[in-house]
Amino acid sequence: MAGRGSRLRPHTLTIPKPLIPVAGKPIVHRLVTDIAKVLGEQIEEVAFILGDPAFFGDDVVESLMNLAEELGAKGSIYRQDEPLGTGHAIMSAKESLSGPAVIAYADTLIRADFDLDKSADSVIWVKQVERPEAFGVVNLNDDKEIVELVEKPKEFVSDLAVIGIYYFKDVGVLKNELQYVLDNNIVHGGEYQINDGIKRMMEKGMKFVPGKVDEWMDCGNKNVTVETNQRMLGFLEKDGESLIAESVKQENANIIEPCFIGENVMLKDTTVGPYVSIGADTLVENSTIKNSLIQSNSKISNANLDNAMIGNNVVFDGNFESISIGDYSVLV
Repeated sequence: MAGRGSRLRPHTLTIPKPLIPVAGKPIVHRLVTDIAKVLGEQIEEVAFILGDPAFFGDDVVESLMNLAEELGAKGSIYRQDEPLGTGHAIMSAKESLSGPAVIAYADTLIRADFDLDKSADSVIWVKQVERPEAFGVVNLNDDKEIVELVEKPKEFVSDLAVIGIYYFKDVGVLKNELQYVLDNNIVHGGEYQINDGIKRMMEKGMKFVPGKVDEWMDCGNKNVTVETNQRMLGFLEKDGESLIAESVKQENANIIEPCFIGENVMLKDTTVGPYVSIGADTLVENSTIKNSLIQSNSKISNANLDNAMIGNNVVFDGNFESISIGDYSVLV
């Protein structure tokens, strides 16, 4: 999670993308807990690879260490000082690379329920997609084993896209192969990639199999993040999760579920929903809001919002509809 999330600006100018809440919980918190559910066993350690300490500061570290503690695991923090690719990022945490491990990119969310094939040397999570030419995909043999990774194939290889979550029976093997990649300066696009380590493992006859997820939700930019919030709220409603805090106050307000509404939110002369998330201590008055994300400590007045994303500590009074406003902005 060392990247700056430039496609999600202005929201990532003040908050690292993996800590932006979706359906009331930071992206990385949802991802880690969902992976833990799929694995179905005790997690010993959660290692987080962060970027510049000036951006990923003490508050970020505290949030992540608390997340690991909630899972009964040790939390570890590593830094990638330069953005030199996924392989380089993983090797920034080489002290933790031993035994069975999951490696995941922290800007995606999943819904999955399957038995992990622990007889394989590695499981690569995939999702069937309609436009495989836009993704990295896996090529399978007749035994449904992965024999090749192909980036954005011009001709059809498969429709199973790699989503950026991997299981390794012994991640130390990947570490050794990535060390070779680094030592021999094997780069693509000027970066060291995890795929080059994986390909070396395949060349040595190691068994790779796909793990299919039911849902794969991106948080790369504002529009897809709002869409992911919508989909996640729908899933959480089906799961029977309580999404509206008891401390929410309403005056002539209407909530059309599913919505997440945080602690001490005030709704006045307002209709909210469906598919709206509102962070704690926010006031919404004389407004109609649907399919939108609003973070904490903001004041929204006289708004008619759809497909909107509003940050923390914002004051907004206006008649714009599909907006994207970062933290500490004032539009009145």
